[in-house]
Amino acid sequence: MSETFSHLNAEGEATMVGVGHKPQLQRTAIASGALFCSGETLLQLKKQALPKGDALTVAKIAGIQAAKRTADWIPLCHTLPLSKVDIEFQIEEAHIAITATAETVAQTGVEMEALTAVSAAALTLYDMCKAVDKQMRIGDIVLEKKTKKPLDHRL
Repeated sequence: MSETFSHLNAEGEATMVGVGHKPQLQRTAIASGALFCSGETLLQLKKQALPKGDALTVAKIAGIQAAKRTADWIPLCHTLPLSKVDIEFQIEEAHIAITATAETVAQTGVEMEALTAVSAAALTLYDMCKAVDKQMRIGDIVLEKKTKKPLDHRL
């Protein structure tokens, strides 16, 4: 069976997939991931007692900014007009759960933006916590859900 790769042209060269023929749809993607760290780190995070300050707020802003710049990070990704990016954190027993939601009206999906948001938020948390925890680990980054639906043109 012959495989066809969407990001390769007839000569086998990398190319951006054309989406001009596709209709604009309301698209949403949800991604998640985690920063695994010590209980002491989580305690300092909750108390906003980390040496670098309010890590969750900084990580949220970093995730949103990264989602807006996804096409700069991922070479064959389309630039999308994001209508919403949200980052949520849940402090668990041994990790910080990170969830990102990205929304757009576009001709292609927004999953890379949600995944980029989670990744940047996790990296920022790592940076903000590294002074107190040398054993942290980022992981479990996954696309949870993506949806698309026609636009509602009613006024």
